[in-house]
Amino acid sequence: MGIEIERKYLVKNDSWKAGADKGRLCRQGYLLSNGGATVRIRVIGEKAFLTVKGASSGISRTEFEYEIPTVDAEALLELCDNLVEKVRYLISYAGMVWELDVFAGANEGLVMAEIELESEEQEVGLPEWAGEEVSGDARYYNAYLAKHPFTDWR
Repeated sequence: MGIEIERKYLVKNDSWKAGADKGRLCRQGYLLSNGGATVRIRVIGEKAFLTVKGASSGISRTEFEYEIPTVDAEALLELCDNLVEKVRYLISYAGMVWELDVFAGANEGLVMAEIELESEEQEVGLPEWAGEEVSGDARYYNAYLAKHPFTDWR
């Protein structure tokens, strides 16, 4: 069984750009999102994935991810009511790789970074650009953002 353990942070400035890769466009939608489980379709760069996630317990949750044909993922995205669009950048910092998302479309203005951990107790060295931690705030889950876009929060 796969377990995802991650912390999420809002990004407070643009200094992350100095260490980022070129980024990849990411489009994702949800076939199921009921608060307890999600089934996500994602196309990122040239690859596509079907991901099943369980309910969160702290900063951990079960996760199963499978690469699927991109043409299938594109067809499945058509079945999703709302999409999350973003550019994902990878940034190495203190021996770890951060994933930083610059959201677009209905979530324009949101910039968030996450770091996957080996355990919930693992120490994380925070980069200067990492702001408020939002790991436990369900509003920042992509499944929530698909239904309740960031631009509607204001």
